[in-house]
Amino acid sequence: MGAQARLFRSSLAPDAQQRIFPHLSPIELKLGDVIYESGQELDYAYFPTDSIISLLYVMANGSSAEIAVVGYEGLVGIAVFMGGESTPSRAVVQSAGSAYRLSATELKHEFHHSPDMRMIMLRYTQALITQMSQTAVCNRHHTIEQQLCRWLLLSMDRLPTNELAMTQELIANMLGVRREGVTEAAGKLQHQGIIEYSRGRIKVLDREALEATCCECYATVKEETDRLQSSSGV
Repeated sequence: MGAQARLFRSSLAPDAQQRIFPHLSPIELKLGDVIYESGQELDYAYFPTDSIISLLYVMANGSSAEIAVVGYEGLVGIAVFMGGESTPSRAVVQSAGSAYRLSATELKHEFHHSPDMRMIMLRYTQALITQMSQTAVCNRHHTIEQQLCRWLLLSMDRLPTNELAMTQELIANMLGVRREGVTEAAGKLQHQGIIEYSRGRIKVLDREALEATCCECYATVKEETDRLQSSSGV
């Protein structure tokens, strides 16, 4: 398995690895690929390695906003083992790359029959719920600039580089705000020398300054994710 498949790496007993790994299928994900749509029954769960997948809540009028991002720290498809079978969110590839795919049947079997696997998945689910809750608070109480900083930091944590391919229009769709707001916020960060933006690519130049400009929401999510991963031995 790839070096960045953190959810499984060094976290499962050898017998569990022997059961699960043969059922994992490598898959390449392109920017904008839809992993599943709102309300669709999930046939697979996805474990990103160097890709990022956004979970978007879709409104009746077609508008959407990002509620969480998933990278090599987790999986996409918690509804498979939580008993829901489907979810009202949409999963879209935010950053192209690779992932492993596991059938819903195999994942449910492991959840019900493997205590260590079940604990890992439940701890990750708690971390994901924390991210979703903090995102809701951030979108309600903090400025677009702070939201952009949080979004960039969460994305950078899940990428092997400090550069992200993403247009301002796509970022606006993720944050659920107007493009003009993102343009203004990105312009401020670029003027301060924190990021560099050109031709649909964002490069973080000063991570410390980005964290200092961000609200407390990023730190809250990161601390809880790190705590839960440490507790599960991931």
